[in-house]
Amino acid sequence: MKQPQPSQQINIELGEKEAEGIYANLAMIMHSPTEIIIDFARVMPRMPKSKVLARIIMTPMHAKLLHKALTENIKKFESQFGEIKMHGSPDKDMKPIGFQSSTDDTGEAQ
Repeated sequence: MKQPQPSQQINIELGEKEAEGIYANLAMIMHSPTEIIIDFARVMPRMPKSKVLARIIMTPMHAKLLHKALTENIKKFESQFGEIKMHGSPDKDMKPIGFQSSTDDTGEAQ
């Protein structure tokens, strides 16, 4: 019978610059068979140009674990502060900015 491994404690440092964080309202997600790549950017109205502020590369397994952790944290957030509202379509004269989904509220592809 295999003995359970003792959990290992990891000391993670958070630098002053990283602690400030980066605001992003756009994520571009790409993948290969072995990696998920997420580029974070900030797009502002009437600004024709933006740049990637951070790129995160992870394995598909870690991406799925991140998805699970985000789902759990959003549920906790909504139970404490109420449902996060998803706003309707933007003004027809303005291009949409921010995070976009390729599915509707039912999870069906558009």
